Formats: sequence, structure tokens, C-alpha cells
Amino acid sequence: MLGQGKKPKSASTKVDTIIGQQTRIEGNIHFSGGLHIDGQVKGGVIAEADSTSVLTVSEHGSIEGDVRVPTVILNGRVTGDVRSAERIELAAKARVDGDVYYNLIEMAMGAAVNGGLVHNAETDSSVLAFDRENADNGTSSD
Repeated sequence: MLGQGKKPKSASTKVDTIIGQQTRIEGNIHFSGGLHIDGQVKGGVIAEADSTSVLTVSEHGSIEGDVRVPTVILNGRVTGDVRSAERIELAAKARVDGDVYYNLIEMAMGAAVNGGLVHNAETDSSVLAFDRENADNGTSSD
């Protein structure tokens, strides 16, 4: 039957910290493990380097600052750049006012990004240098 071989999504990820809907935090948050935000954060949200951390932002949650987390599941608002080394999931009510840097991306109908979508592989300096050289010479890398 259809769907029997599918693995469940990372929704079963363990949540270590919850920021409640009536909570407002001002300042950067550094974390590892699972972080779930229902409230407001005014500052950056940064996962420990080389971690498998997961950030979940509900439809009630918002972040005013940059996000640097390997896996991001967003259904709220982020005003700032979002950098995800592994995977980003933008649910139907997700809003990003900034650039999104991703390795894998899943975007539901209704999600909005007011900025650029940049695949992590595209940020390789040798590729950018090659493209600039070709642009200066009037040729294309296609």
C-alpha cells in the first residue's frame, strides 16, 4: 500500500526547552538539543557548533534576529536570516523576512520568504569566483 514504507518526519524529536506563548526573551539564545518557541525572542537563536539541534517555532512564535540551527521547523515569523546546515521546513503560516540558507528545504503552500533562497552548495567560493570571471568576460557558465 501507499505510504507504508515512509519514515516518520522528525516530529518525534526530543524537546529540551520550551519558550511559552506568554514569554518574551531579549538577547541571544545558545542551545543544543531541541528548542520549541511559542513566545517572542528578540535576538539571535544559535545552536552549538557541530550539533544535531532542532528549532521549532509555532504559529504563535516569533524571532527578531538571525537563526543558525542545523534543522529548523518554522510555522511562525522570523525577521532576520535563517541558516540551516541540514534541513528547513516552512509550514503554511511561516514568514521569513530575510534570506534563507539551506541544504534541504520543504515549503508548504502559504509559506512566505521575503528575501533570497540560497542553497548551501551555491555559497562555495570557487563557484562564485568562476561565475564572476565569466560575467566579466561576457560569457555564461551554463
